[in-house]
Amino acid sequence: MRNRVIALYTALGLGYAFLYLPIVLLVIYSFNASRLVTVWGGFSTKWYGELAGDEKILNAAWLSLKVAVMNATLSTFLGTLAAVVLVRFRRFPGRTLFTGMITAPLVMPEIITGLAMLLLFVSMELTFGWPEGRSITTIVIAHVTFSLSFVTVIVQSRLAQMDISLEEAAMDLGARPAKVFLVITLPIIAPALLAGWLLSFTLSVDDVVISSFVTGPASTTLPIVIFSKVRLGVSPEVNALASIVVAIVSVGIVIFGIVTQRQERERQRSATAAAEDHAVEDHAAGHPRRGPARM
Repeated sequence: MRNRVIALYTALGLGYAFLYLPIVLLVIYSFNASRLVTVWGGFSTKWYGELAGDEKILNAAWLSLKVAVMNATLSTFLGTLAAVVLVRFRRFPGRTLFTGMITAPLVMPEIITGLAMLLLFVSMELTFGWPEGRSITTIVIAHVTFSLSFVTVIVQSRLAQMDISLEEAAMDLGARPAKVFLVITLPIIAPALLAGWLLSFTLSVDDVVISSFVTGPASTTLPIVIFSKVRLGVSPEVNALASIVVAIVSVGIVIFGIVTQRQERERQRSATAAAEDHAVEDHAAGHPRRGPARM
């Protein structure tokens, strides 16, 4: 038994080392004084200073941030509507086609999606004159196209687990459907909405393949800039930039974990309080709960 536990912990340690040791080394070498990323030349923060003065990277980072925020917001809104339709309306004409269109980007190769979006934008520009060129508009539309599917799946699973009697009780008391959704449904599925928003944000910031098809010379995202720099050799500036991204993502994960734990504790506390109130009402009504019968 002891040998089995040691083997499991060893496998777990090797797995975590395989995943996170390269990231740790990248962060360490971002403070390397030498321009050679594989040769340690002493501790220095000069590459962070040079990164702060690199206008090309800063513009690309700002563009990627704007695209990611717009993509995450639109994807969460549209994905929530799609999830509500799939869960609350079991049968309607075209449901199979609608479900297939929602889930298709999940299994579609990114290079096919990017090429299809490029052909679509070129055809629209020739026919309608919009969108003009490849810009932030085309990037956001392309990112929403594949991020929408992930949000829909996350919110749909949360809605499917939700007790629909809560909504029915609210409507029986006279609440309109819109108010029921805002007051009852929305707070319950809020963790799923937050998870979908963060996932869409991450997918947008990380995307290279689709973005390479729909970006133009004046709108280059940060992943494409990094990819172009890495093709010529890894520089300490790229290590510094990657370290900053790792730090931002780590802070976001910690905040999301704290918020999720607090919501779970509040839910458990509310459930306990409701059970206690129900027991008090039963006792006041003259129906105390009986223990197990004695033989």
